[in-house]
Amino acid sequence: MPLSVVPAEGERFDDGLRDEIAGAIRQRLSPRHVPDIIVPVEAVPRTLTGRKPQAPAEHILQGARVTDVSTEGAVTRPT
Repeated sequence: MPLSVVPAEGERFDDGLRDEIAGAIRQRLSPRHVPDIIVPVEAVPRTLTGRKPQAPAEHILQGARVTDVSTEGAVTRPT
């Protein structure tokens, strides 16, 4: 399962930061919780009411087309 990260303003997202995030998760939670991949994103998509669209994101990760799980204009920052 991937982990999407919005880096702080001016923060470089590199292998060092990726390793730091994975290490913190491993230490504070468990090795089981370390994501398979950690990717930077500009912003977290939100519905027009401010909620994070978890179910559509899961369906997209499982191979569904974006147009099949979300209506155009229903999500801010969809990428």
